[in-house]
Amino acid sequence: MIVIVDYGMGNVGAIVNMLDFLGLNSQVSSEAYDLEQATHLILPGVGAFDRAMTSLRDLDLVTPLEMAVFDRGTPILGICLGMQLLGRSSQEGSGEPGLGWIPADTIRLDGAAEQGLKVPHVGWNSVYSAKENPLFLNSCVKKRYYFVHSYHMRCEHGADIAATCEYGETICCAVSHGHIHGVQFHPEKSHRHGMALLSSFAQLS
Repeated sequence: MIVIVDYGMGNVGAIVNMLDFLGLNSQVSSEAYDLEQATHLILPGVGAFDRAMTSLRDLDLVTPLEMAVFDRGTPILGICLGMQLLGRSSQEGSGEPGLGWIPADTIRLDGAAEQGLKVPHVGWNSVYSAKENPLFLNSCVKKRYYFVHSYHMRCEHGADIAATCEYGETICCAVSHGHIHGVQFHPEKSHRHGMALLSSFAQLS
């Protein structure tokens, strides 16, 4: 069962609809038992970094998530803000620490602003695999995904970067650290390529 973490900060309905369309069983939950028993976890996110981390902590979800991911080895996929929460910190916030599961920090899209591009980055963009990765099959095929964001993750180690895109500069738009994965774009809004990514994630063991 794929469990979508419900902490009041994600567009869970669209994710559920996409998973239903793919014939994948899913459940939206904020219960520790469900998180610990999940075969796969999705951490969605729309909104502000500090508020999201505060919500996860106020709902006592951090420990169950860590038990699932680190004790049971449950694959997890962070989406948009959910990806940023996997890192250590964000310039968007006022110092609230992230989960710290990936050695990375989230910074503003300053490069895009300096190039005169609109921030937030909204719309379709091409994504390029940075390494062999089970989420991005057929890496030679050009893929486009839907983005809505003003910040992006900067990884300490290049090995954690799964994919990049161009928006004023080359930015990391997907990470993979063992069985911990994140995407800055919205696969649930990205039609066939988004469906393919979610299908690949569901097949991870």
